[in-house]
Amino acid sequence: MTMAPGPLESRRIDVNADFTAEELSFESEVREFLSAEFPGEYRDKVDANIRLSKDELVNWQKILYRKGWAAPNWPQEYGGTGWSATQKYIFATEMGLIGAPEPVPFGMKMVAPVIMAYGSDEQKQRFLPDILESNVWWCQGYSEPNAGSDLASLRTTALRDGDSYVVNGQKTWTTLGQYADWIFCLVRTDPNAPKKQAGISFLLIDMNTPGVTLRPIKLVDGSFEVNEVFFEDVRVPADQLVGEENQGWTYAKFLLGNERNGIAQVGRTKLRLSEIKERAKASGLLDDALFAARLAEAENDILALELTQMRVASSSQGGKPNPASSVLKLRGSQLQQLATELMLEVAGPDALPFEAGEAITSPEWAQHSAPRYLNYRKTSIYGGSNEVQRTIIASTILGL
Repeated sequence: MTMAPGPLESRRIDVNADFTAEELSFESEVREFLSAEFPGEYRDKVDANIRLSKDELVNWQKILYRKGWAAPNWPQEYGGTGWSATQKYIFATEMGLIGAPEPVPFGMKMVAPVIMAYGSDEQKQRFLPDILESNVWWCQGYSEPNAGSDLASLRTTALRDGDSYVVNGQKTWTTLGQYADWIFCLVRTDPNAPKKQAGISFLLIDMNTPGVTLRPIKLVDGSFEVNEVFFEDVRVPADQLVGEENQGWTYAKFLLGNERNGIAQVGRTKLRLSEIKERAKASGLLDDALFAARLAEAENDILALELTQMRVASSSQGGKPNPASSVLKLRGSQLQQLATELMLEVAGPDALPFEAGEAITSPEWAQHSAPRYLNYRKTSIYGGSNEVQRTIIASTILGL
């Protein structure tokens, strides 16, 4: 494996935050914990742009769980940390700088907050402990072949039959669904509702239920990250409906606000930009004035986004995501894509081989730069396309 090109301190792009003595002490605690507990072999893979396996992700999540740090954004009553907005920012930043992945979001950051806000007491007792401990892997059933950015056009139906719902339809682009034990789905429970946003419900479905079929989709980078999921007369107990029937659109918007905050990936992009600078310096590309200016502009942009994220985090209280999450999603995805473009430029011709391993002189990080560039075209689409985010910003924030 290729080791990190430089010490952790060289990866820091500071925002000159005026931390208190207690916050600085907490920052040191987080750094020491991550340095000691994030496995070195995982960090090597991250530095080489190699995905961690399911077992590696779950193992890391359980390490965080044992520390009590698995769910910083959860209320303390459900196992959260009770951290301030600044502490959450510090933790996310340090995680990003060392390359430690945050817990897979579908359970921890998506369905869990919905269950907390709208689920029954029985659902909270049944599902939240296993999500917190990473015993169960969740995936998301939102997009459909003809309902992606226009999510309200979804057609998957769930018709009540006694104590069950009978689900028929299809979901697509289901990220990491091949690992999932459960899927949370938006389904149409009232096909005759007057508005397409009405008549939608939020349903929890065991992936092992008869009638559920999963088919992987091969992506342009050669990976099988996403899937199609088919439902054929799938019987789902009615007590797995979250909240009220036909109110799922409200829950979906709540979830998407949380998802868009996470998509920003400020810490991860800061790490990538620091790696780009180190590798560009080693290759001599940093001496190119045009490239150096592009990199400096990207660093300034990520600092601006980081400050915006801190403001959004501090104002998103009471379980109500800030509409500015659309700004984070829009700009965050753009900067993630820019980072992959810059890394590809640094790699140059060494980016052409794919999975050649150590048989050639092209370093492993360079071999993975082109697939990563291709994979990250997705960030401007998922979580609501960037065109949709611009519309939300114009109407909700700017009042246009």
